[in-house]
Amino acid sequence: MTTDLRPATGTGPPPPAPAGARPGLRARLARIDLRVTPYLFISPFYAVFILFGLFPLLYTLWVSLHDWGLASGTREWAGLENYRYLLTDGDFWHATVNTIGIFVLATVPQLVLALFIANTLARRMRGSTLFRIGMVAPLVTSTAAVAIVFTQMFDRDYGMINWVLGLVGSGDIDWQASRGWSWVAIAMMVDWRWTGYNALIYLAAMQAIPKDLYEAAAIDGASRIRQFWQITVPMLQPTIIFTVIIATIGGLQLFTEPVLFGVGTTNRMDGGAVHQFQTITMYMYDNAFTNDRYGYGATVAWALFLMIIVFSLVNFLFVRRTGGTK
Repeated sequence: MTTDLRPATGTGPPPPAPAGARPGLRARLARIDLRVTPYLFISPFYAVFILFGLFPLLYTLWVSLHDWGLASGTREWAGLENYRYLLTDGDFWHATVNTIGIFVLATVPQLVLALFIANTLARRMRGSTLFRIGMVAPLVTSTAAVAIVFTQMFDRDYGMINWVLGLVGSGDIDWQASRGWSWVAIAMMVDWRWTGYNALIYLAAMQAIPKDLYEAAAIDGASRIRQFWQITVPMLQPTIIFTVIIATIGGLQLFTEPVLFGVGTTNRMDGGAVHQFQTITMYMYDNAFTNDRYGYGATVAWALFLMIIVFSLVNFLFVRRTGGTK
């Protein structure tokens, strides 16, 4: 007597496919879908990046290796000659010092002030919604309008800032003629425009911090100041790193504010009579389009690109080390 060990009909796993049999069309489509679909979803970003990011970057590198003129039509191979000249170009390094000086004067107070403003707006207060909306007002204001107003405020003869300084017995300051004071004036323009933007970013991050941490700290007797430094700031470290990197990129590419601040000068791209507030982007534009040195302008652009990468990495490591993380 033999026993049938086969499973009953409708139960157990299906019998294996015979050797050499092809998988069905549906199985093949499912396998292709799993492998290909993720790449199709992210492909629009990379297509746009290659078209508007990578190609212009590589093309600028190619142009920087030539003695290239737009108006003259010159297209001569120069190799690394533009980069050799850049290393000994006093005007470029002068513009670099201006850019870093304005960047430091604008970025550090901007982020610190934004952090404290966000901490204030995070508390329960009357009209908090109105104040939060007010933080967006500088962003929707035209940069040209902002520059015109600030230029009039810092006017040497009739500016409001000098008028206020006169009330306390200080003499008039020629904001455009002085290198240091022109940096301060431009930094104040940048701070007024972007402090509210960073404050809103910090505020959104603060609202994501669990309230239980503050309640436990309050029960242990921690003051609001101690809660801010030991809870809020450490929890905001990723957001602070983000704003530092974004501010670094924007600060080193500063162009509109100093150009509009130079209203009334012979050539706005000069940044004053002795280039006292000329930034790297202004120097790049002046060489590429005013002096028809497009190849050298591309060299300055690549130097700025590398500088942004270095400064961003340094700031990233500094903020992480300050926050006590590895």
